[in-house]
Amino acid sequence: MFPLDFEEFLWAMGDEATYPLIRHCFKTKKPLGAALHRKVMNDFRQYILVGGMPQSVLAYLNDKDFEGADAAKRRILNLYREDVAKFAEGYEDKVFAVFDGIPGQLSKKEKKYKLSSLGKQARFRTFEDSFVWLNEAMIVNTCFNATDPHVGLALSAENNTQKCYMADTGLLVTHTFRDKRYTDNELYRAILFDKMNINEGMLMENIVAQMLRHRRPRLYFYSRSDSRNRENNMEIDFLITEGNKIAPVEVKSGSYQSHSSLDKFRKRFSSVIGSAYILYTKDVMLKDGIIHLPLYMAELL
Repeated sequence: MFPLDFEEFLWAMGDEATYPLIRHCFKTKKPLGAALHRKVMNDFRQYILVGGMPQSVLAYLNDKDFEGADAAKRRILNLYREDVAKFAEGYEDKVFAVFDGIPGQLSKKEKKYKLSSLGKQARFRTFEDSFVWLNEAMIVNTCFNATDPHVGLALSAENNTQKCYMADTGLLVTHTFRDKRYTDNELYRAILFDKMNINEGMLMENIVAQMLRHRRPRLYFYSRSDSRNRENNMEIDFLITEGNKIAPVEVKSGSYQSHSSLDKFRKRFSSVIGSAYILYTKDVMLKDGIIHLPLYMAELL
């Protein structure tokens, strides 16, 4: 079972009218308009913080109570830890290490999971079962580096180069501050009042992974490093398929300045690319041949 998606979250909030409008604007690539977009983004920020776990949503619905939702999420995280101890017997320490390292990995600009953070001698072969266990338990969404989109995403995927997102972004919010009280969790204030920085930006990429995963068995991204020529460096947050074409997807803050990696990727793989998307905090816009969509439309891709 997946967490509630954004449409289901709105239903739980008693709103069955808004999402059909969102779907219409996505299909027609028309903006919602300032007032409606602002209202939907406010609802979406609540969704990011509460998450889609039914216990958390129910706790929040009573009085729009973030503290109650946070308490429900802490109980869920404790249950996860109990499941790891019970069902990953023999390598539970490695599973805990990977799981507890997720917030730190996602808070970095480059979000690939660096095993060196778990120890100087850490190797993928010794931790591979831990990643697989967390993914199959639907605790995380694993995203693999597709090194050559020309030959298909699955065919060129590097299993040892991956990003590890929490399956529910609301749980990531609580997991990030698991050792602090709810009142010390500045992510709530930052998201609600749109005061984004790189640490909160990890939530935006995580929620996009969560929404894309609802319709796809696996997630992919693209990363290329060239120590001889930095101009060849590229990092695309997500790659999706649309028919027989590849669509790159970048997640940006509302005030982003450029999309150089996306431009280089479109040029390098022009023969296999269809649409290109930027997901951000503003309204629908077509610019520079790129479709700009508000974050809450990610699950429609």
